[in-house]
Amino acid sequence: MVDVNLLAKRLDDAARGQQAITQLTHDTPFDVPLAYAVQRAGIERRRHRGERLAGVKMGFTSRAKMAQMGIDDVIWGLLTDAMLTDGPVDMSRLIHPRVEPEIAYLIGREVRSAADVETAVAGVAVGFEVLDSRYRDFKFTLPDVIADNASAARFGFGAWHPPCDVSNRGMLLEIDGRPVETGSSAAILGDPARSLRAAARLALGAGLTLEPGWVVLAGAPTAAVPLPKDAHVRITAAGLGSVEVTT
Repeated sequence: MVDVNLLAKRLDDAARGQQAITQLTHDTPFDVPLAYAVQRAGIERRRHRGERLAGVKMGFTSRAKMAQMGIDDVIWGLLTDAMLTDGPVDMSRLIHPRVEPEIAYLIGREVRSAADVETAVAGVAVGFEVLDSRYRDFKFTLPDVIADNASAARFGFGAWHPPCDVSNRGMLLEIDGRPVETGSSAAILGDPARSLRAAARLALGAGLTLEPGWVVLAGAPTAAVPLPKDAHVRITAAGLGSVEVTT
């Protein structure tokens, strides 16, 4: 019998103690549905400490990554207000962080079905996500990464723009003024709007409603790169401006 709360505690303790652990499935094999149960139990631990849900993040939104992991659907995790970064990222609170560009959507009203989620969008922005797997060497199986809340750690975004077509926006990730990754938002399921609809579908299927003020991180058009200390990161998307963060 798998103890969901015990597994969630192991991951939560690893994150709070900045200490990488071995994959949970090494000792306790479990499947994807149970992995999401562990994820939710971990989020409930955070909510118990006073954190509030702030949105949804999508993962494995490139066809290549899906093929690599042997899956045919995206994965997702939950964002809390404590993950939102509007200043320097405190690297001492993270294990082995990586940063990636994101397309972010702002939800303007309650979403009751995946079919109308696009009409509920109040804004779109260029964003970033800091990933920080709690597993040693950033290696994991599919159930492991889902249980670990899809490696969510920190996120942020630039100025909001009125809802618009972001299906093919050039994006650039720079660290200390040096281009590190370039890509197009088209790499996000062919169109980030598909990822947005998937976010609504998966959340509703899990009994969650996307709420006004929540953010949906649709996914990354490039690989995530290690986030160094004392760095200045800038992410730009054509027509959406840029967002900057320091460490």
